[in-house]
Amino acid sequence: MWHEERHTRIRDLLRTSGQVSVERIVTELGVSRETIRRDLVELAERGEIRRVHGGAVLTGDEPPIDVRHATRVREKRAIAKKVASLVESGQTIFMDAGSTMTLVAEALATRSGLTIVTNAVDVAARFAARTGNEVHFLGGRFNAQIGCTNGSATIAEIARYQPHLAILSPVGIEAKAGASSFEMEEAEIARAMCANARRIVIAADHSKIGVRSRVAWCPADRIDVLVTDRRSEKSRAIAGIGKAIGEIAYA
Repeated sequence: MWHEERHTRIRDLLRTSGQVSVERIVTELGVSRETIRRDLVELAERGEIRRVHGGAVLTGDEPPIDVRHATRVREKRAIAKKVASLVESGQTIFMDAGSTMTLVAEALATRSGLTIVTNAVDVAARFAARTGNEVHFLGGRFNAQIGCTNGSATIAEIARYQPHLAILSPVGIEAKAGASSFEMEEAEIARAMCANARRIVIAADHSKIGVRSRVAWCPADRIDVLVTDRRSEKSRAIAGIGKAIGEIAYA
């Protein structure tokens, strides 16, 4: 694994969990402890992380949404295409915010006869650029960093809908914790969407498999389909997830 790829994976682990041990990084990346220690020293010198006993914590804010849009694009596009294949004309669908969800919106925007209910500006914009689908944009307090609405007003609007599907993208997915996110407000939106949807589809690339973030919002046994990329098959956590949820669809 190349130097910059390791740094990217370490940042991803920290963004999902806030803190990560050297042992976990070694296991996830499959490299030596000495290599990871050197990587952590370099990242700390750049001011990106802070080293603590046995591991590291993230410093600063989460990267802007445009940076996240440029990460693991190939895997996310494959996932988006697979998710789109699960959607039928005439369905009403909840969609939350995130780089994966924007690509799902692009894959679905060429279809017609869908009703999309979303709090994400990028998702709404992808559908608005084409005709043939109906878009309901949820009101509420606007989060410019993520590009979405959230808060009590958004949750109140969500409660008005009873969609066929909720297509959501978590920060992490794990057998015991289920789907989870780092930010409380994002988790509250996803939880509300799950509560009202008939079926739940989770879109998560391999970096999110086996990850338990701060705020859980959907138990694994409530998830109908997990759509992920083929690299997830190598994860030790995928077997446990497969036993807990309804179906895993590989893209």
